[in-house]
Amino acid sequence: MSKGSPGPTPGFLVWRLANKWRVAVDRALAPLGLTHAQYSLVASLLGMRRTGERPSQRRLADHTGLEALYVSKLARALESAGLVERTRDPRDPRAVQLALTEQGEAVTRRAVAVVQELLQQLLEPLGGLDAPRTQAFTDELTALLDVPLAPPVPNDEST
Repeated sequence: MSKGSPGPTPGFLVWRLANKWRVAVDRALAPLGLTHAQYSLVASLLGMRRTGERPSQRRLADHTGLEALYVSKLARALESAGLVERTRDPRDPRAVQLALTEQGEAVTRRAVAVVQELLQQLLEPLGGLDAPRTQAFTDELTALLDVPLAPPVPNDEST
């Protein structure tokens, strides 16, 4: 909370909303054997495949906003579950490309339907998924996400 404001700060509210939605998605996807983080990877892979892209783990990390090491861990778990295939990139032997397996695509399509239904419920206070208020909310979130993070400031205790 800030000193100048009697209520919660925007940052606190965004954090609370993100946690609330993550828990809701985790619960909704549990019957499919997916977590929200895993869903973000497989749903992104499905969308990228539609455009002909077979992304590297690094590209998927950039796309989802997750740390590359975390994407690697998630991809390994999804590979063990038979949902994702990891292969070396023929153009860069250091890079690992990701793709959905046939089973992964089927599970992902079911998961997308579940999440779309959940989003409709979560966004009902704004009029639902296709409402003008939801579009405005999405535009505002996009504007905030488009602001690059400033480089970390060194912690120099001598100043």
